[in-house]
Amino acid sequence: MSKQGRLGSGVCYGKREAEEKSQGTSPVIGANPASQKEMTQPEKHMFSLAALALVVAVCVVPLTAEISTSGLSHQKHISLKMDEAILTVNNELDSDVVVSWVSERCYQCLYQQLGVLPAGPGPGQPSSANFVVSTQHEITLQLNRTTGNLELCTVPFHFGEHGNYSLWVKNLNDSSVVNCSIVTDADPVNSYIPILVAFLLFAGLALASAIGTKILGLDVVKGILFRFSGSMETERLINSELGSPSRTVSLVADDILPPAPSPSKRLRSLDTFRGLSLVIMVFVNYGGGRYWFFRHESWNGLTVADLVFPWFVFIMGTSIALSINSMLRAGSTRRSLLRKVAWRSAQLFIIGVFIVNPNYCHGPLSWDNLRIPGVLQRLAWSYLAVACLDLLLARGHLDILTTDAWWSPGLDIVLYWPAWLCVLLLEVIWLCLTFLLPVPDCPTGYLGPGGIGDMGLYANCTGGAAAFIDRWLLGESHIYQTPSSRVIYATRVPYDPEGVLGSINSILMAFLGLQAGKIILHYRDLHTSIISRFLTWGLLLGVISAILTKCSTDQGFIPVNKNLWSLSYVTTLACFAYVLLVLVYYTVDVKGWWSGAPFYYPGMNSILVYVGHEVFKEYFPFRWRMANSQSHGEHLTQNLVATSCWVFISYMLYRKKIFWKI
Repeated sequence: MSKQGRLGSGVCYGKREAEEKSQGTSPVIGANPASQKEMTQPEKHMFSLAALALVVAVCVVPLTAEISTSGLSHQKHISLKMDEAILTVNNELDSDVVVSWVSERCYQCLYQQLGVLPAGPGPGQPSSANFVVSTQHEITLQLNRTTGNLELCTVPFHFGEHGNYSLWVKNLNDSSVVNCSIVTDADPVNSYIPILVAFLLFAGLALASAIGTKILGLDVVKGILFRFSGSMETERLINSELGSPSRTVSLVADDILPPAPSPSKRLRSLDTFRGLSLVIMVFVNYGGGRYWFFRHESWNGLTVADLVFPWFVFIMGTSIALSINSMLRAGSTRRSLLRKVAWRSAQLFIIGVFIVNPNYCHGPLSWDNLRIPGVLQRLAWSYLAVACLDLLLARGHLDILTTDAWWSPGLDIVLYWPAWLCVLLLEVIWLCLTFLLPVPDCPTGYLGPGGIGDMGLYANCTGGAAAFIDRWLLGESHIYQTPSSRVIYATRVPYDPEGVLGSINSILMAFLGLQAGKIILHYRDLHTSIISRFLTWGLLLGVISAILTKCSTDQGFIPVNKNLWSLSYVTTLACFAYVLLVLVYYTVDVKGWWSGAPFYYPGMNSILVYVGHEVFKEYFPFRWRMANSQSHGEHLTQNLVATSCWVFISYMLYRKKIFWKI
């Protein structure tokens, strides 16, 4: 019988995959011996709304903790963690049985041995053993005889968290036929109730905010507020010294009047889009309640956590187009702008290496194991490349493109054909290196996870050419040591998802965002044209993704893969970004149905929020000692409170007009 304990790592993670592995266990994670049988008015009220959200979220802690632990009484003698259940295997056969498993999310993987059950001592007297299994994904159990490795049966099953199950292995009337069946001895808990509670909480706050805004917008309410505020102002003046004749008083009515039109209108939708991406990024970096879909996918495929970084890169490209055009129109020279771009890129890179480096959780930084790639480092390279391309070709004075001519649909691309040529050349380089570069002891063009994937044939080939280039340029000790592929594919070699080769495709992502900015510039105030162009790009990129992936997770030419930043990953996420930008642009800037709050505020201070959430992540109120560290509810509450704190901080900074720009 297997004597292995729970698999998992106790290593501290301080980067965007923080805590991804602390609960990142294999689908079957342990065994026990057989002896164990068991913007306007909304902005003025955002302070109270944000404070109320924090108070209510904190009050939810006892509720969610109780929900998550209510089903533990039936197995208190066995300590279960999150996403775990107990499986008791009973063997009534007259031969020893090997129990193995594989996750349904593990593509072409070897079965991993869970344990060996001896033959039953006699008729009707089964031997048994207890195993702790993962409940994150469906797994397939395989039972073989030890003699001849003859397969007896396979049983696919999705276990529920903290449930108690029995697997019975017995002969039917015909002794040559073996029956394997799983029985639920104790029902699992519903680990998704905390998400429902949190959703209802924030949906209720959003609804209350919307209703409050409508009420405050009524003429009757405005009149009452005006009279009340006017009387308060009069009383203040009477009680004061009234000041000198040169003193001027700003009446309350001044705040009610609309501001003077600005010659350069800032699109709130872009800051809202950036803030939305950033808020989700902060939430998943803090743990996402330890739910698997708020962590990065182990290899091919997408989860919520895989969406936000490319979106942030995308909207960075959009901002590049608008800001460079604005500065050129203001009279800045391209040489001075190039110096600013280079300096900003250097700052981002330095902050990423020396301030938010994950190695800090192991102690002081040391060059021996300093991780060089990272999120801010990739942003720096993408920003530098795309901004330089745009500086070479950007036009200081733009005319609105005509939409009547037959050539108009492609003119905003044709005007910048040299930049497109450079980006396409970079993609050719990526394709050649990925599929043609020889990698020692690995097949050429390998895109797999290694480990137990691909039937274990290429265990040390995780990432193929991308990993080989990182090890060759940076050294194995200077890249990410615990990639997400360890969770399901049990890989044991370092791999960096922000490595050198993937940076080429992040440049493509930023450039596609730049294209969105060019559309806004050339079709400014033509909302229908902007929206139709965005949707056209979304459709085109979606078709490319469908062709590259064959509409499958693992069987396409180039699967969607966040670790590799594959070409299909970029086209898929850019497709989503264009569609999402259409929705935000239409509701915020075109119709004005939504002010963008609360995401607008962190979007205005994105660098400060990102760096701050990484630096202060271990401090209160962003983290505290929990009563039950194995509760999804408590983790979700803690992570939501921490994320809400940063939204609240960004709102206060916005009110004080404090913005950290580099």
